[in-house]
Amino acid sequence: MSAQTGNPLVSLFPLVIIFVIFYFLLIRPQKAKEKEHQKMLSALNKNDEVVTSSGIHATVVNVKDKTATLRIDENVKIEVEKSCIAFVKKEQTK
Repeated sequence: MSAQTGNPLVSLFPLVIIFVIFYFLLIRPQKAKEKEHQKMLSALNKNDEVVTSSGIHATVVNVKDKTATLRIDENVKIEVEKSCIAFVKKEQTK
């Protein structure tokens, strides 16, 4: 019986390839999306129309460091974490 001994790096090659594929398909796009979300939150201004991650459509009344006050309806305001704001609605051109 002859045992075949190969280079141990050759046996690790498939794992390295899988990690590289995961990096380019999952990790890198997620980091780019998070960076874009942080940029959007830092540019948040009063009177922006936003949608929260729970689906609430509102208008920004006040922006603080970590929170934002949103107006849902007349005389109805809530304060939410800025990270819960999913996106700012785009202005529609007429």
